[in-house]
Amino acid sequence: QVQLVESGGGLVQPGGSLRLSCAASRSTFSIDRMAWYRQVPGKTRELVASISFNGSTNYSESVKGRFTISRDTAKNTMYLQMNSLKSEDTAVYYCNAQNWPRALVWWGQGTQVTVSS
Repeated sequence: QVQLVESGGGLVQPGGSLRLSCAASRSTFSIDRMAWYRQVPGKTRELVASISFNGSTNYSESVKGRFTISRDTAKNTMYLQMNSLKSEDTAVYYCNAQNWPRALVWWGQGTQVTVSS
């Protein structure tokens, strides 16, 4: 299996920035895509940003232009740089990894991001 550990969440004022990290354990399974999801009470978990094995990225419209997803292959770590944060960005952010050939999905434990003055 793949173990995912998020870090970097916390409290930030509107307009501020945070950088989330997700460290993935090395395993037999290759990871075809890593992504950040977020969830607030009463709502479904939504995709925020993703990065595939070939480096291609995509973002939800609500964060495009403000968030940047990246990865460090050597460290097997994914990052989410969040700028110009808004109160509506408040959520638990989850790291996600997928292996497409085996249809496997792994989730991190989540890290709380709170945007408030």
